Amino acid sequence: MIVLVAVQMVVVVLLALLVAGLLRSHAEILRRLDGGEAPARRPDALPAPRRRRTRAPDILGTSLDGDSVVVAPAGGGQSSLLAFLSSGCSTCQGFWDAFDPSVRQPVPGDARLVLVTRDSSQESPSKLRELAPADLPLVMSSPAWSDYQVPLTPYFVFVDGPTGRVAGEGAAEAWPQIVSLVRDALADDQMGATPRSNGAASSLAFRTNGPDRGRRADDELSAAGIGPGHPSLYAPGDPAAGSP
Repeated sequence: MIVLVAVQMVVVVLLALLVAGLLRSHAEILRRLDGGEAPARRPDALPAPRRRRTRAPDILGTSLDGDSVVVAPAGGGQSSLLAFLSSGCSTCQGFWDAFDPSVRQPVPGDARLVLVTRDSSQESPSKLRELAPADLPLVMSSPAWSDYQVPLTPYFVFVDGPTGRVAGEGAAEAWPQIVSLVRDALADDQMGATPRSNGAASSLAFRTNGPDRGRRADDELSAAGIGPGHPSLYAPGDPAAGSP
């Protein structure tokens, strides 16, 4: 009889601990919902293409050494490709590797490549120093992400040197894809392509003022097995992974 009572007491204690754990977990969920601590999601789609080529603002920030830096994307009339990257995103790692001088493909149109990250409060300068090639300019500037309305990482903005305006922008899976899309965009401009309408944009299309850019980009990415919700577009553990 004494053994039976002891067993019942142990069972009651275990049940009490289980209930306490469930209540604590439920309280934590409610706290996050009320406190706005929901994890960040990648946008389901990029914003619609620009109707007109907007002027590209200068980028004000700091170097990896903490020095103040100002980059004029169209300085001297040379075009620039702005690469908005992070040291923490999984997809960005492929671009950091591709930027190594020994394997890097040049940007078409003799455009310079400029790397842009967020401020040191959100990035690790020491980690970026390991990732970024010494021959490429890198600016740490959170305001630049707002100025250029960057919706996700990695993201690329092509600035036309002669006009100083944004000629194309968007995202892709790999550096060769960006090079190909920029090359096509420049070819379209040389042919006098007219701007397309401001319709819905693909979630992966590199968007320029040339016609059919989004469809061609989607076709290339689909052929490579890459589409909205592809795991490589998300950081590990991102709850948005796998959603279309």
